[in-house]
This record gives sequence, C-alpha cells and structure tokens, in this order.
Amino acid sequence: MIIVTGGAGFIGSALVWKLNSEGIGDILIVDHLGSSDKWKNLVNRRFDDYLHKDSFLELVRDDRIGGEIEAVVHLGACSSTVERDADYLVENNYRYSRILAEWAHRRNIRFIYASSAATYGDGSRGFSDDNTVSAGLRPINMYGYSKQLFDRWVLSNSLDEHMAGIKFFNVFGPNEYHKGEMRSVVHKAYGQVRNRGRVELFKSHRDGIEHGEQKRDFIYVKDCVSVLWWLIERRDVQGIFNLGTGRARSWNDLARAVFNAAGKQPLIDYIDMPESIRAQYQYFTEASMAKLRSAGYETPFMSLEDAVADYVGNYLAGEQRCLE
Repeated sequence: MIIVTGGAGFIGSALVWKLNSEGIGDILIVDHLGSSDKWKNLVNRRFDDYLHKDSFLELVRDDRIGGEIEAVVHLGACSSTVERDADYLVENNYRYSRILAEWAHRRNIRFIYASSAATYGDGSRGFSDDNTVSAGLRPINMYGYSKQLFDRWVLSNSLDEHMAGIKFFNVFGPNEYHKGEMRSVVHKAYGQVRNRGRVELFKSHRDGIEHGEQKRDFIYVKDCVSVLWWLIERRDVQGIFNLGTGRARSWNDLARAVFNAAGKQPLIDYIDMPESIRAQYQYFTEASMAKLRSAGYETPFMSLEDAVADYVGNYLAGEQRCLE
C-alpha cells in the first residue's frame, strides 16, 4: 500500500493519477475535504480507502495502521503563503509532519515529503539545495518558515539519510482549480484571456527590473509527479532536493505562452502590487537541479511553452479540468 497525504489536493491527486497510470490502486488517501470542491479530483481515481487527516494521525500515534506499506508520500499541508495563524501552520505543517516521519522511520517505511521553495526567502542566499545552505535559510513568510522548521529538524537528526524531501518551486497544471487565490497564474491568466482578452500582471517595484520581468522557476505538475514516482521506486535515493526546471522565466513569458495556447495576441496590463505583499515578494527564483540530476533523475522537464499548451489545450479550454 502507498499512503498519500493531501491526496485530494493539487499535487497529491496528480500523484494518485500517476500511480493509477502505473497500475497501482492499493492507495490510502489522507486529506481534509471540508466544503471545497477538491473531492472532484478523486472522481476518476482508483484507491482503496480515504481517511480524514485527524483520524489518520490518531491511528499513526497509536501505531494502528496495519498491512504492508510501501511508502508514505506526505504532501498534505496548508500551502497558503498569506496564512497569518502561525500556531496553526506550526501544528499542521511542522508537528504533523514530524509525528508522521518518526512513525515511518520507526517502521522502516519509505518516507517522501513536500518542502517548498518558499524556504529560500528573498533568494539572497541563492537556491542551492546543499544541506549547508538549507540549514541556514531565512524564509520571509510564515508558510515558508513552517516548511523550514521541518527541513531543519530532518537535517539536525540526520534523517535526510533515510528519507526524501522535495522543495517544490512554482507548480501549475490540472487539478488546481479548487485552490482559489492560490491557483497558479497560468490558471488565472487563461480565465482573463477567455473573459476579456487581456491579462493583468504586477508592476515591478524594484529598480532595474521592468514590469512583468520578475522571474520564477515554473514547473508542470506532470513533471513533479514523475519525480515523486521515481523516488517511490528508488528507495536508495535520500536527501532534500529542489524540484523546478532549473530555468527561471518571466511572468511576461508565461502570459505570452497562455495567449499563444489560446490563439490570441498578447495584451498585458500592469497593475500595482498590493502593499501587503511587496516586502515579501520574490523577484527571482531558479532551482539548482544538480543534486537531483546527480542522484540519477535523467528525464527532461517540459518547457514552459509546451506545458502551458498542454494545460490550456487539454484541460482549461475544455470541460475536463481534472486529470483523467
């Protein structure tokens, strides 16, 4: 059995799609569905059981989960970069992860977990996933700090030698529609193109950087789950790894890719960035991918243009919003 926490969410449900495509249905999904629409991500999926995250944690605490467990892929977390409840983030993103990791380690179960590029803060210390760099990072939002707390705990206890962590950069793709304002800019931009033929991007508020030329490392969710599947198969690969394409692209590049996929000419409006996020806004992210490549992952990542074309053409432009 493979356990996927956050299994109804964006990356989690995409991983279940990948597992199904590999012929695997012996899956336990752990999540909190609440009143959101993310349950729709599970409609086309095959899995054995579903547990609420609190019920699952209680079973873990009591060591009452039976059967042969091949791997735990821990993707469940509050991923909002504007969440202000620090106690909630520490409890949900750090404490929960620690309890689950300790249990998996005691039982010698393969443990793979989601960290985040938000741990890199303003990027002034670079984007290397070398352990000496990771341990000293200074996030600039509480979400990033909650992920950094867990990374530090893993490293301080040498558990990076027994499990794998993934620092996801800017992930986009099918199954994210339920995320509201936390949806990718690709998803938001396509809606703007469809509804009014124009896209809004934030102005730059930093000297030397033109409007829309702020850069991110955008990676398609299908590439992300291919890496997760590889890590499930490669139990010998341990450590904390970046997961981006290794190539930063501008918001202007992304907007042009969306317009091109929609068959329309680019029309971009630049709007003021809200004061509330200016101090913690990242103007550049680019994953150093040498560590993952050195570990043996050789599959190329999709270009921004190809990934956006797939997302728009096969999902956003039609009625099928979820991976089939």
